Amino acid sequence: MRNNMRQDPVKMHKLLIELMVLLGVISLSNGAIQRPDYDDTPNPEFLNPAWMASIPDDRLLSEITMPGTHNTMALYGGVYAECQTWSLASQLRAGVRFLDIRVRHVNGNLTIHHGVSYQRAHFGDVLEGVTDFLQEYPTETVLMRLKEEFSETGDIYGAVVDYINRYSNWDLLWHSRLVPTMSEARGKIIILQNFNGPDLGMRYDSMDIADDWKVPTLAHVQEKWQSVYNHLEDAPSGNKAQIFLTFSSGAGVFAHPRAVAQIINPQLYEYLRAKTDLNQRFGIICMDFPAAPIIQMIIDFQLKEAFKTEQA
Repeated sequence: MRNNMRQDPVKMHKLLIELMVLLGVISLSNGAIQRPDYDDTPNPEFLNPAWMASIPDDRLLSEITMPGTHNTMALYGGVYAECQTWSLASQLRAGVRFLDIRVRHVNGNLTIHHGVSYQRAHFGDVLEGVTDFLQEYPTETVLMRLKEEFSETGDIYGAVVDYINRYSNWDLLWHSRLVPTMSEARGKIIILQNFNGPDLGMRYDSMDIADDWKVPTLAHVQEKWQSVYNHLEDAPSGNKAQIFLTFSSGAGVFAHPRAVAQIINPQLYEYLRAKTDLNQRFGIICMDFPAAPIIQMIIDFQLKEAFKTEQA
């Protein structure tokens, strides 16, 4: 056995990483960090609340490159549950336009959960926050993936409608499966429906999605990055009538969200920085612990394209 170990240093290296994480010898999450690619401090470095105002009205939403957050409301519960540190209001004002909302359904109540971890909020808080933001910034739109989490009723439609009527405005929703233009989307919430029932908006599964979220250990992070890389490479030449959605987030027993993000986010940042001179769309890029500079970089792809169109 000793000889086998000597002959496979890669396997030994992976095993060592897993043991170190298991024993808590290394921790990539100690203390708050604010880098250009990763931020787990309480507030964004800078804000960009009205960046969609410059996008041409006739541009399809599927042609826009925009930042999003995975498990948008997962701010509590320890390192295995927390995926963000900024409030919903801060995320929206920083420029995030795709929200990933998970609700637990109990007797008509929709509380926000990440797995077992209750996030000290309910769906009404999300609706009120987004509604207030869109009233202040009517040039913007917010896409909201909505799914059931930590309950298995399979029947949240009625509760969702009730919450919309109580905490928002039915007319604020985009009521179609079709991809809207920017003009049609301004000031509206676009529900990306990840649950059964009549149409409330667009269907989540209508998008081209890469969400390989399972990262068993830190030794598997590069496999996760390869999935992200491949989908981003496909997006510019993909169907322009279909929204592309790439999740850079991931987690596992030996790789909590912060640890994965601290390795993936720099690679994502460098990838995007190398593409800044190209006129491409990447769709929605959905992240854990994004920083204001990487959000700005994602936004700039769209703004540069809009500027080039105007110049032409």
